[in-house]
Parts: sequence; C-alpha cells; structure tokens
Amino acid sequence: MMSQDNSILCALDIKDNNIKNVSVKDAKIKKRGVIKHIKIVNAELSYSLHRCPQCGMNTLVKNGKRTTNARLASFNGIEYHLVLKKQRFLCRNCGSTCGAHSDLLIKNHTMTKQIKNRIFSMAKESFTLSSIAKIIGISANTVSRILYSNTKIPTRCVHLPENLCFDEFRSVKNIFTFIAIDADTHRLVELIRNRLSKTITEHFINSYSLSERQAVKTVSIDLNANYQLVVHRIFPNARIVVDRFHIVQLCSRALDQVRINSLKKLPDKKSRIYKAMKSDWRLYHLPEEDVDDTHIKFIVGINEFMTIQNAIDIATDEIPIFKEAYDTYQSIQRSIRYHDIDLLQETISGYKRNGTAMDTAITTLRKNKNYVKNSCLLPYSNGPLEGTIGKIKKLKRNSYGFRNLEHFIKRIKLICA
Repeated sequence: MMSQDNSILCALDIKDNNIKNVSVKDAKIKKRGVIKHIKIVNAELSYSLHRCPQCGMNTLVKNGKRTTNARLASFNGIEYHLVLKKQRFLCRNCGSTCGAHSDLLIKNHTMTKQIKNRIFSMAKESFTLSSIAKIIGISANTVSRILYSNTKIPTRCVHLPENLCFDEFRSVKNIFTFIAIDADTHRLVELIRNRLSKTITEHFINSYSLSERQAVKTVSIDLNANYQLVVHRIFPNARIVVDRFHIVQLCSRALDQVRINSLKKLPDKKSRIYKAMKSDWRLYHLPEEDVDDTHIKFIVGINEFMTIQNAIDIATDEIPIFKEAYDTYQSIQRSIRYHDIDLLQETISGYKRNGTAMDTAITTLRKNKNYVKNSCLLPYSNGPLEGTIGKIKKLKRNSYGFRNLEHFIKRIKLICA
C-alpha cells in the first residue's frame, strides 16, 4: 500500500511524506452548464503533534479530521481536485484547536503552491494566459490573478553594474519603453515606462546614489543623441560606446540609397549595369574578404557566368559616385570588423562630400567620433540587449499584444529574471 501511495504521489509531484492513503478516481462536475470530467485525488494528512502552539503545554490530543478541497496542477489538461482529510488537534489545557498543515497548501486558498509554481515557470517561457490555463487545467482569470496580483516589481536593482546597455522598444500602443541591461551578465537592470529623457534621468538619480552612478564605466547605446545627454547627466565617469551594428547599418542604408538613386538615372532598364545593381544588391554588402574573385558561378540577376568580384565591378567601374560610396562602406565595415581605429579615423576624416546619402552618414559619425572610436577600443555592444528585446517581442507576438503596461512589465521581468 505504501509503494502505491508513493507511486501516485510521485506521478502527481507531491513531495509531502505526511500525505497517505492516496487514491484516484474519475468524476464528473457541472460547471456553468457544462459537464466536465475531472480526477478526484483522495488522501489523508496526519502526523504526531503533542505541544500546543498556543499555550506551549504538552496536552494535545487528536480531535477528528476536517476535509478540504484543493486544486492540483494538471499535466494533461484535466482538472485534478485534492480531497484531503486533515487531522485536527485539541488542547486539553487551554481548549484551543489546530490542524495539520502541509507545505503543499496555501492558507485560506484552494490553489496549491504546485499550481502557483507551475504558472510562474510557464510564464517565464512566454506562454500566454490562455495556454497556461489550458495546460494546467484552471481558468485564465485565475492565472491572471496569480501572475499580476501577487507579483511585486522592485523599484531598483540591488547593484548597479559597471557596464550598461541602453535601448527602447514599443510596448503598449504607441508607447516606447526604456530598457537597460548588464553588458557583462546580460541580466535586466531597469525597465522604465517611457523613454523621455526627463523620466530616465529622474529615475536613476532618485533610485541610485551618486557614488553608485559614478562607478559606471561604460554605456552602450545606438546613435540616439538624447541618450548621450542622459548618460553624461546620470553617469559622470561613463564612456559612451556606439553599437557597432548601428554604425554599419547607417552606412549600409546610405549605400543602398546611393544605389537606388543611381538606378533611377540609368536610361536602359535592361542593361547589365541595371540588372547587377537591381537584382544582385546583396553582393555590395558582402565584406571584401568574403568576395570571391577566383571561382566562376552563375549570377542569377545578370544571367551570366562570372565571379562575384566581376559582378560588383560592373557597377563600380561604370558609376564613379557609387564606387566612392561602396569603398567608404567597405572601409567602415572593415575597421569595425577588425577594430582598426586608424582606418576608421582615416575614413571618417578623409571623406569628401559628393552630394549623396553617404554624406549624411559620415557627418553623423564625425559628430560621434569619440563614441565611435570607443566601439573599436571596447568589447561592449548592444547585441545582448537586442537578444533580450527579441524575447520581449516574442512574448508580445504570442499574446497578440498587451493593453495593460503594468502587466506587460511584470511578464517581462519574469522572462528576464
């Protein structure tokens, strides 16, 4: 009998050894006019207790049993009801009564800790409320109440890291929420409801002391000028690092704009140059080290056999202004890839304006020259933060968006905890 009890308790993931005489049976209940098939788990909770918790005297005696009904977490979507007979005790000295208690149960609640733990573990994996409710066998309102009503959001992190990453993401409707993570451990540091400079500044100044903020060494950001002012205001000793991806992306978009403007000026839409620049645009974004100039292959856009280098040369040899933009892009990409500060400085300083979109890109890099140099000197970037934002977007996509910002922030904290 004991081995059977242990098998049932193990299957139901109940670890309290004081629960005995376990049996399971099928039952039907009518809920809101619908007949549901459930599992009834009958068991008894009893153990030896002699000292009264009220008066402290060794005068407790057994005084019958009390039946309670609690909900267990399901592993197949069927509701599991635990009908537990709990031992009662009577004190002969003071007349008070008490009952046996299990760590599985929550006082004055029908939901067990098992359900609560299962809900939080599934919420961390970006499950929706309806999915959690269906798998565990409870209502979506119960899941919402456990997740949102009993979850407290800390006002600040315990320790402010030395290296931070800043960015924002679209949260609820048209609101952009500010996010900061630890650049070393990739753990969530701050989640502020909007991205206004005033809100971010006030939050950090009010939540962290000056000594804590002075200990911050680096902050990785994109090319957002507002964040630069915020960083200087909050962290006096921090060095700003512009994310390497955003530097390359800025020049990449400028190269595409020069290519598109050059295509519009070509009179013959069926020429080899037009086909090379229109269909095989991805070739111009390849790093020079990855451009093959020896092996001949079929180039689909041009419909000819040639090397990748030959396909690139078709446009760069005929359109000088596009060649200048292409060479500038390759130099920026190479300097970022190999952390070549000299090449980066030479490219930015030696660039000559030619009336294309690349002028704006290089001007932006010149304004942020020191921060761009830090991206080559230091190993930090916003890559880990983009991964965290990817998890947030997955949660938002699975849940078809959120209407309540507080609920969204609580779910994000669970995922990034």
